[in-house]
Amino acid sequence: MIIIGCDFHTRFQKIAMVDTEIGEITKRRLEHGNGEARAFYAALPGPARVGMEATMNAQWFERLLQEYHHELWVGDAAQIRAAAVRKQKTDDRDALHILDLLVRDKFPRIWIPSPENRDLRQMLRHRDKLVRIRTSVQNQLHALAMSQGLCRKAKLWTKAGRKELEGLPLDPWASRRRRELLQLFDQLDPQIDELDKVVIQEAEKRPAAVHLMTQQGVGPVTALAFVLTVGPVERFPTSKHLVSYLGLNPSEDSSGGRQRLGAISKQGNSMMRHLLSEAAQTAVKFDPELRRDYLRLKFRRGISGVAKVAIARKLAVRLYWKLREAAQPNTAARMQGSPTNLMVGESPSRS
Repeated sequence: MIIIGCDFHTRFQKIAMVDTEIGEITKRRLEHGNGEARAFYAALPGPARVGMEATMNAQWFERLLQEYHHELWVGDAAQIRAAAVRKQKTDDRDALHILDLLVRDKFPRIWIPSPENRDLRQMLRHRDKLVRIRTSVQNQLHALAMSQGLCRKAKLWTKAGRKELEGLPLDPWASRRRRELLQLFDQLDPQIDELDKVVIQEAEKRPAAVHLMTQQGVGPVTALAFVLTVGPVERFPTSKHLVSYLGLNPSEDSSGGRQRLGAISKQGNSMMRHLLSEAAQTAVKFDPELRRDYLRLKFRRGISGVAKVAIARKLAVRLYWKLREAAQPNTAARMQGSPTNLMVGESPSRS
């Protein structure tokens, strides 16, 4: 079998390759722009296993390997670096290090979403960016209105509020800025509405997302994003692993028996953390338990931001268990001490 350790870059890659039948190691540099990489993988005598670090710029490379029936393993970049003992870092050493992990079966392989799920993630990111731009436009228009003594908050976006905004006497450049910001706002609104409809349709296709929406505060956007981000929930043994994956766990610098906890690690998907924080703010309005925890933490710490993050973490744990429930069908279980009474969801057995 051919095994290849690949140190992938935007314009080229360094590879270390071994044929396990003869044990000979080959090192090469493959350029991307001139087709050298494609020609190399097309000419390999049989299916190869290629290992590389996770990166955002390799989707074309994944398709290329799939086209020639090679197997791609993507590894956790942090764990790959942590496994390197030597302090001398070169592209050749990196490729050899990845190859060594593959050969010794120590490669920290990670889950890769399907092309369909990856494309849906792009849709969610696109929607998120448009919403952020719209919020920025609204904030700028609010500032223009307040500079003229008009403070309407959310009512500024009603028909009456917009009429007041458009009627404000402004200097020439301020007036032009208002006009162009309103035009941009009018362009963004229908685009976001269209994406919202797509999100609802995609969420309703997935039973797991529908199940997540039974949690108060969680709508189609958060539910769909959570399902696409988490993937198969079985890959997380506990809720702590998921919280760490989302970057909602506290950073830690403990030593000598003294524990020092810091801010959250912020590793993982930043958009998912943002959506969970927004969902948590809605959930505390309707969920008595989360509201009680939020008020207690806010009173104790005196900072609402810390309380919001804590509730977002609790919400992530709840959603994790909802996914576990959806993934595992009800199993037969009898009530303790009773051989005849069945638990809810159990069908009577015939014996």
